[in-house]
Amino acid sequence: MQSYLKRILTARVYDVAIETPLELAPGLSARLDNLIFFKREDMQPVFSFKLRGAYNKMAQLNEEELKRGVIAASAGNHAQGVALSAHRMGCKATIVMPVTTPQVKIDAVKHFGKKAVHVVLHGESYNDAYNHALELQEAQQLTFIHPFDDPDVIAGQGTIGMEILRQHNRPIEAVFCAIGGGGLISGVAAYIKQLRPEIKVIGVQTVDSDAMYRSVKAKKRVQLQDVGLFSDGTAVKLAGAETLRLCKELVDEIMLVDTDAVCAAIKDVFQDTRSILEPAGALAVAGAKQYAAREKLKDKTLVTVLSGANMNFDRLQFVAERADIGEQREAILAVTIPETPGSFRKFCSLLGKHNITEFNYRYADAKQAQIFVGIQVRDLAETGRIVENLEKHKLPTLDLTNNEMAKLHLRHLVGGRAPEVQDEIMYRFEFPERPGALMNFLNSMNHSWNISLFHYRNHGADYGRVLVGMQVPKADKKALQDFLDQLGYRHWNESENPAYKLFLG
Repeated sequence: MQSYLKRILTARVYDVAIETPLELAPGLSARLDNLIFFKREDMQPVFSFKLRGAYNKMAQLNEEELKRGVIAASAGNHAQGVALSAHRMGCKATIVMPVTTPQVKIDAVKHFGKKAVHVVLHGESYNDAYNHALELQEAQQLTFIHPFDDPDVIAGQGTIGMEILRQHNRPIEAVFCAIGGGGLISGVAAYIKQLRPEIKVIGVQTVDSDAMYRSVKAKKRVQLQDVGLFSDGTAVKLAGAETLRLCKELVDEIMLVDTDAVCAAIKDVFQDTRSILEPAGALAVAGAKQYAAREKLKDKTLVTVLSGANMNFDRLQFVAERADIGEQREAILAVTIPETPGSFRKFCSLLGKHNITEFNYRYADAKQAQIFVGIQVRDLAETGRIVENLEKHKLPTLDLTNNEMAKLHLRHLVGGRAPEVQDEIMYRFEFPERPGALMNFLNSMNHSWNISLFHYRNHGADYGRVLVGMQVPKADKKALQDFLDQLGYRHWNESENPAYKLFLG
């Protein structure tokens, strides 16, 4: 450890990297009743901490090694660090990246490397890319720049720990770091445990990419068959040999978090900083929240390393959708109601003033119907109370909040053709997003008309977009017009829409 302390203190990172700020997160701190600090590595020139280790390693190479060129395998962030370092040092670099790497990271590697970098896409995970890079290294006699399992890379990342202790000389309960291969946490722990051994250093991994967690538990390197790709920056099948040695000796604990918790953490950081992290960048925050709740902490100081912000823009819709579930603020339920006039209204009345985030319903048969509904709740206990109340009123209810298939697919697929439905008309409405708007609609409608389809999603706008199918006899044409006039909501008759006729009619 003395060797690592010297390496960190003499690391050459500030030729290209900056000393990032350590910022208090006021909103998250207030909600957790603890002081939560963000170490803003997302503010580095390549939007990730990886620049530190990559440059420090390349700065140790001799002239001959630099002249031959370097090669690296990376899921994206290390690649950007190597690319920028190669450009600054005037050497050629080959970067092997998995084909699953977000386009934003591929484009960034080319941007930072200018003409110095050649990008090769190979394999579906970091390990696939790594093995291919080793083949190219041998064939072309290049110098390999490992993303985590190298003492100089680890020392470069360790400068983050050095900055944390310099920036916050008061008591710290724990420092949280994301773990992929383990370079970041190994460097941070190597420095902090030498100077402030009382500070816990805690790693965070996703439940589907937990190679280091399993390796520490088994006391040997464990290779995963597959890894989850949502947090692509930590999608590593096999932890490093040196990083495992350091983690076993220095890291106090490794926590596992799921996708919903990561999405919630991305939202937490955005609310306090207006910055959007990539999933791996938010792992430390998700772990700190989980740790604070488990240990029932109050008035403690927790430091989280925001390790990266190379987020693909098209992932934001998914993150926003899952964030409330991760905070246990949305319940997803499947409710069975009798297919009789008034049963839909009864169901809505039982929900009371709870805000509905999504509603899917399609007529199935003459006896009963299934409703897929999202409901805003305060916590998990409130979900239980809602389910209990619905069951008490003889509406069988299934809690799908933790059902991955339901959250990813089913919520967008509910519906279909209904050949038994007679006199169906299809209307599209804009409801004002305020409590009571849905009940106002149901109470205004003729109680003899059956609702044959209902789809609603809250998009965070001032108006909710609703598609409603109603069974209205032709003799009730005037009554229908009176209902629409009285309701006062903007509406469009979609009964002749070809999309309706093709998929739902």
